[in-house]
Amino acid sequence: MAATIITILLFFYTVASSTATGTIGVNYGRIADNLPDPTKVVQLLKSNNINHIKIYDTDSTVLKALSGSKITVTVCLPNEQLKSAAADQSFTDNWVQSNILPYHPSTIIGAIAVGNEVFVDPNNTTDFLVPAMKNVYASLAKNKLNITVSSPIALSALATSYPSSSGSFKPDLIEPVIKPMLSFLKQTGSYLMVNVYPFFAYGANSDTISLDYALLRDNEGVTDTKSGIKYKSLFEAQVDAVYAAMDALQFHDVKLVVSETGWPSKGDSNEIGAGEDNAAQYNGNLIRRVLTGGGSPLRPNEPLTVYLFALFNENQKSGPTSERNYGLFYPNEQKVYNVPFSVEQLANSPSAVSNGSKTEVATAPAPLPLTNGNVGRTWCVANGKVGQKKLQDALDYACGEGGADCRPIQSGDTCYNPNTLEAHASYAFNSYYQKQARASGSCDFGGAAYVVTQPPRYGSCKFPTGY
Repeated sequence: MAATIITILLFFYTVASSTATGTIGVNYGRIADNLPDPTKVVQLLKSNNINHIKIYDTDSTVLKALSGSKITVTVCLPNEQLKSAAADQSFTDNWVQSNILPYHPSTIIGAIAVGNEVFVDPNNTTDFLVPAMKNVYASLAKNKLNITVSSPIALSALATSYPSSSGSFKPDLIEPVIKPMLSFLKQTGSYLMVNVYPFFAYGANSDTISLDYALLRDNEGVTDTKSGIKYKSLFEAQVDAVYAAMDALQFHDVKLVVSETGWPSKGDSNEIGAGEDNAAQYNGNLIRRVLTGGGSPLRPNEPLTVYLFALFNENQKSGPTSERNYGLFYPNEQKVYNVPFSVEQLANSPSAVSNGSKTEVATAPAPLPLTNGNVGRTWCVANGKVGQKKLQDALDYACGEGGADCRPIQSGDTCYNPNTLEAHASYAFNSYYQKQARASGSCDFGGAAYVVTQPPRYGSCKFPTGY
């Protein structure tokens, strides 16, 4: 808990002075058989200050659970219904009557995603997309509902994405669907949804793309030889490639929302870059980038809106191991790794930790300056929610058989205070983690620890970043 508070304070330190911060949302996929009930999910979202989510259907139990929560949800009309939605407005009239009106506005439905990555749908539903979007919009207008209509596209809709300034859509998509869709978005004041995954680009080009660049860590940057812009992250370069593609078609004023992005915490042996540390760094650094305000280099005054993928690990998804390991949370609601989600996450209460016969209060330390020296580094801290026995057993292992350097947490030494089990365990776990060169799986201790992307600090105790 203390580490979570520290991380939150660090983010608040950065964003408090920003006047135009971006928005972080999360995709709530449910292709799993072990997920918590939607009512529990809503409480999880609220406890982590996640105020925007996207789902892939209009499931009634989810929409009912969101009622009164003040969480804004994007719902989806699935690809399977595009043909019917395109053919007849009476279909979308009935769809709105059944799937939107019973819930909105008690459940805040902010947008409708008509289909998902339709251009790569094996059922060839591309021709139905824009007519379906228009009919959904007309049905909403008929019921006087002001809900945004859009559709997420994959980055594979681009013919060229490098350099960013040369971004262009595939020629066979431009006239049949891209221009009509962008015209619709412009006319209705909507935005283009784009799914952006630097993980895939890095995996396919790890010989030429640096991991630092892919994970938004400090790096030398990549200069666009055409525009002269120096990009400091692959994410921003990919976003601007889409903006450039729209600019090339004279749609300069259509905005963009990143409807999916993420990094898997596990993968198969051939999935280069997959791993818990990289996932923590990508999502942590991206959140920092979004919440500090401002847009991409081509749209610097347009704050970023980004939906992370995904809320949970989904055990019934097909495909490589990575597909089942994009989650920020395990199904038991524990974090896979620690990242904050919004500027509202303030440390407004102390963390009480039992220590033998008395209970001590570990107060949050003052925030540290965010410097480039911290970007890309990771630390390991204790998970106070697992209970004292599990923490103590893990601490005993780390300081004993694990070989952690536990001298600084001995009585009278530099990291003895605060004298709490969680603080001492955090130091020991991090010592072990750093000695293991931050190897994947070395910050776990049976669920008693997790990775953070900002330096934990208690009083004058500084956690090492390597040995």
